[in-house]
Formats: sequence, C-alpha cells, structure tokens
Amino acid sequence: MALRGPYRATPAQAQEGRPADAPRAAPAPGRAGRGWVAALGTLAALALATAGLAAPAAATPAATPQAAAAHRAPDQAGHRAPLAQKPYMGWSSWSLESTNYPGVNPDGAASYLTEAHVLQQAKVLAATFKKHGYDHVNIDAGWSTSFDRYGRPVPDAKRFPHGIAYVDARLHALGLKAGIYQAVGLDPEAYGDGTTPVHGAPGCTTGDIVYPDLRTTNGWDSAYKIDYSRPCAQKYTDSVADLYASWGVDFLKLDGVGPGSFKGGDQYDNRADAAAWRTALDDTGRPVEFTLSWALSHAYADDWKKNSNGWRIDTDVECYCDTLVTWDASVKQRWRDVVQWIPDAGPGHWNNLDSVDVGSGAMDGLTEDERQSYLTLWAVEAAPLYLGDDLTRLDSFGKKLLTNDDVIAIDQAGRPAKPVSQSSEQQTWYARNADGSYTVALFNLGSSAAPATAHWRDLGFDGTADVKDVWSHRDLGAAKGAFGAALPAHGSRLLTVTPRGTAAPTVPTGAHGTSATATSVSLAWDPAVPAKGATIARYDLRDHGRKVAATGAATTSATVSGLAPASAHRYTVTAVDSRGRSSAASTAVPVTTAGPGGPVTYQGEDAVLAGGATASGCAGCAGGKKAGNIGGAATVTFDHVTADRDGTYLVTVAYADGDTSRQGVVTVNGHILQLPFSGTGDNDWDHTQSVTVPMELTAGDNTIAFGNPGDSVADIDQITVQ
Repeated sequence: MALRGPYRATPAQAQEGRPADAPRAAPAPGRAGRGWVAALGTLAALALATAGLAAPAAATPAATPQAAAAHRAPDQAGHRAPLAQKPYMGWSSWSLESTNYPGVNPDGAASYLTEAHVLQQAKVLAATFKKHGYDHVNIDAGWSTSFDRYGRPVPDAKRFPHGIAYVDARLHALGLKAGIYQAVGLDPEAYGDGTTPVHGAPGCTTGDIVYPDLRTTNGWDSAYKIDYSRPCAQKYTDSVADLYASWGVDFLKLDGVGPGSFKGGDQYDNRADAAAWRTALDDTGRPVEFTLSWALSHAYADDWKKNSNGWRIDTDVECYCDTLVTWDASVKQRWRDVVQWIPDAGPGHWNNLDSVDVGSGAMDGLTEDERQSYLTLWAVEAAPLYLGDDLTRLDSFGKKLLTNDDVIAIDQAGRPAKPVSQSSEQQTWYARNADGSYTVALFNLGSSAAPATAHWRDLGFDGTADVKDVWSHRDLGAAKGAFGAALPAHGSRLLTVTPRGTAAPTVPTGAHGTSATATSVSLAWDPAVPAKGATIARYDLRDHGRKVAATGAATTSATVSGLAPASAHRYTVTAVDSRGRSSAASTAVPVTTAGPGGPVTYQGEDAVLAGGATASGCAGCAGGKKAGNIGGAATVTFDHVTADRDGTYLVTVAYADGDTSRQGVVTVNGHILQLPFSGTGDNDWDHTQSVTVPMELTAGDNTIAFGNPGDSVADIDQITVQ
C-alpha cells in the first residue's frame, strides 16, 4: 500500500488516505519481558473460546519464552535459521481494500478488510494454493484505528471482533503464516500529550522517543519522527514488536518508509527505523520476516539489504479505480522501475513489485495477454508472489496462471532476470540458471502486435539450443542463433533455453561503451562463466577483429587509448579460460570517438523548449538550471548537435528524476528509441543522475529531441556527445 494523505480518511479520500475511524477497541495485552509474550498460547486460546471455538491443533507456536526460543533455536554452530531464502508467496488484502469494483467495499473506503474476509481468503489459499507454495496471509492497512494505554496499536473491534491473535491462530491452524501492517513513525494518537508510558520501560514516555519539535515523517506526514538516539525509542519499538509476536505474527510490512515514498531529506530518512525494527523483531525470538514499503530510494539499497528481507521498488500496482489494476496506470512501469534494483536481490532480501492481480479477468482490468505478461515479469524477477484477487472469484485462466508450477519454480529459484536492451518496446529479459540453461522472457510492451527475438549471443552463448515454452509446457525444438516470436500487444513468451553442449566459456554479455574522448574509448561487460573444471583467465578486447587490449580475470572493463579523433571502432570481447579455450565474441559495440575538440556538452535550458516545457532552477545541475515539465505535448529539442563524421557516438544524458522512473522517447534525426530514466523515489529534483546511450549521428548538424506523448519524462540537465 502506498496511501498518500492523512492517517484517517473520509471515504472521499479512499485513494490517498486510510480508512475512516472506528470505535476504540479494548487494550491489547502487554508483554512479559523481552522475547515474545509468555501468554501467547493463553491469549490465542482465549480468543478462540470467545468465538465459541476450540483452540485448533498447533494453532500457535510455542507459548512460553523457553519454547519461543526453541522455535527459532540456533543450530549447532550457534546460527539462527536465515529468513526469506526464497521470495515469499501468499495473499494480501490491499488490492481488494483499494478497489472501486462494484460490491467489494460496500460500506466505504477499504471496508472490505474484516476478520471474516481474511479467514475466507485464507481457507481458499490453504485448500487450493498452499500446495503450490502460497502460504503467507498479510493483513494490510486498516486493521487498527486506535491505541492502547501504552501507545501500541489495537485491532479495530468492528473489523476484527476476536482480535488479531485469534486470526493468526486460525491461519497457523491452516498451515499458513500471518502478516501485519505498520506505518513508520509514531502516530499522534499514540503520542497523546507525550506522557503515554512505554510498556516494559519504566520512566519512558512517548515524549521521550520523538524529536521535541514533533517533526512528522513517512510518505503521508501522518506520524511523528522517532529519534532513535534516545534510549526510550528502541524500547517503544521493542514493545510493539513484542505485542505483534505475542499475537503470532510471522511477517511485518513497514510502510511509508523514506528516503523514498516520494519524500527525502533528514525528516523522511527512516533508515534508523528500519534498523530498530530489525533489532526489535529479532529480539522477540520469533522469526518475523520484515519488508519495507513503498518506492524505496535505490541510493540506500545497502541499508535496506542490511535491515530488511525486501523492499518495494515502486508505488502501488493498484489503480484505485473500478478494477484492481490497469496496464497503463499501474502495471507497465515495473519493467522500468525494477532494472536498477536487479543486482540487489538475492536470498534474504528481494525486490518487491507489489501484489499479483491476475486471477480474475472481470476484476483485474487486464487482457489475458497482459495477465500472463504481468506474472511472467514477477516470476523472472524472483519477486514475492502475493495475490491480491478475491480468491473465491477466480476464473479458470487465472487459476491456471497462478498454479503453473514451472513458472513458480522460476520465481523461487531466486535468479532475477535482466533486459538485454530497453531501447524499444520489444524486449528480451534473461537469467542463467544453475544447470547452465537460461530463463528467457520475450515481451512486447507496445500497444500493437510486434515480433520479439532473443539472440543467443546476447544471452551468453552461441550455436544451437533447445527451447521449451514454460507456460504451455511444450518443447519447441532446437533453434540456432536466436528464437523469435510474434507477440500480441502487451504479450509475452516465457522460455527455458538449454544450449547444446560446449566446453568453452560463456560469451561476455552486456558489452557497452561507458565513455569516450577524442583519443580513447572505455568499455565494460558482464563476467563470463567458465566451463566445469576451468576458470576465467582473461578477457581479450578486439577492434574490427584485431586484438587491442586484454584484462585480468577479475576485470570486466577496459580503456583503449591512442586512438585518432573522429575515428570509427567496432569492439568485441571474448573470454579465455585457464585451459586456453576462448568463448565466442560478444555482440559488437560500435563507437566513434569525439572530434579533435573532444566531447561537447549542450545545456537543457538552452535547448528548444516547446509545448509547455520550461527552464527552472536546479541546485545540483550544471549552471544551476535544467529543462523540465516534459511529456505529453512538451518536448526538449537539441537541434544543432554537431558530429565530425557519420557514426555511433556515446551520448551521456544528465537528468533529475525524483519519481520511481520515467520513460523518455528520444528522437535522433527522426529515429526513435526508448530511454528509461531510473528514479530516486524521494522527490529530489535538484540532484542529477546520468545514463550513457549510443546514438547514430551524421556529419554536421543533428537533432536530438526528448519527449513522450503518453507519459512524463525526467528533467534534462544536459547532454554530452563524447
């Protein structure tokens, strides 16, 4: 969830705020020392008895501190079992809470969320989907609208009449894990007048845990920022973590976290919160998976990896409309947003693309082709697969998608795919598997039918390979050099590609130019993989077939110097292993060096600004200005970009994008290429990033224009033709 607005919202604020107030519930039970509460079993049994039900077998984990410790006991080497070794799978409530689909929220915004609905969905999940790996049930925002006398959240008695412990006990009885939601910071109601005591911390009050000026934080400015330099602050977070653990919570989503959630700067820096929650959850003695939301800033990826098991890489997938999602408003941007995060995913911490809403054509708002592409991207990115649909209303196509075990296995293998190129709407994404095969996804992100092709050399091998269609489970036979398919609008193919035997190293992939001067070119590439029993010894760099450089085994970049100004080059990279065997050459990289004067820079504010594009101040931009408000009819055109000769030049675009990502449509002398701009997600438009792109220029004047008729574009600081 990525709500934007006050902590409690009226129905009219449903898209941007929280559910309306509900009557205050009875205080939740307290904790009994660090470690999760000794009363856990008693509490769950009491909740079930209140409902007239017997406590289910194995309804909760251990009910004493000693048993709790055993539940997550260290192994013989003294290590605890690691969390999130695979992306989690399950169901979450927010997609249904957020939709205006007729009848889903009949009593106002997010009224779908009730104890009865959660257990209804859980029963279907356990009966139909658990055997495929779906075992988490997350109760998202709206479960609490009040606080106990210690400032800890209290379940809404109307929505959850038996409490969260009761629900969690029922989930555990079904063999499922229980998740819950928390916004980052201290809610003003929990703060009270600052004299609210902190449970289990004599002498500590809520006035001792926040900044004295009561500065706000999180994506909605709905909470006071906690000052973790004050000793009582950690104790408060400990007390809430203990409460959640006492209820049997297995999973916590912390929302509105920054830098990110479209907020930045010290006030919205919640890295200390993430660290405090990680400590608090670990110290409960209960294995609680911990994920952060939403649209986290990639600049702090190391902090998120250190303190959480995953993070949302963008805003909500939900459209807040009459369906759960739509392709244009919410789904398609994930193909751009995830790219900068791909290297950060792995066991223990995963890139979260948000809910999977592909199970019901009537509710989802997508075509069947879009539904398949949606789940294909999530799977090849090893993203958590948590369903957002009403599981009682799935259609046959949706069930078939969601229970395809071969697709699920790709997700659970935890090997995020990356795109070969994003310069067009027809894209190939790939990952090399542990057995030497490749997972390959072909996507047509365009609005009309078009072909897409995977070239084996771009993936890391050459020759012939056997191809299997994963969705249909059909063997497609052998393909030499490449495999292509005609795809419908927003369509896809998901393939397993197995190269026929070779003893050579894989082809170095991703070779590209990184910079150039009048007399040099710098290049980089991804590492090759040696054949079994060998190691990579070196990489050879060739220009038009002539060897011009070599690097060590651990070096995947090189600079070739001593070149003539305005000279054309065509570089390839080969890997050589410890037995002297060479790979096939990489895909060629054409580069033309700059003229005798060297690289030339053109300022965005000096370009032709049309259709509403404007020049504005920018503290971190060259000359203190940039061109912005680009997109729709607004364009920025550099119409006198000079080149000494025809050729492929490296053009570096410096830009500012405080959003998650934005898509540029770049027109170079009439030729169109797509250029995604990775965003920061922190609303910082005063600092620049850069991306280097090969562009075909002609001798003399050239025209390079930035725009996008259907979307917003990053602000352009400057371009440099190298």
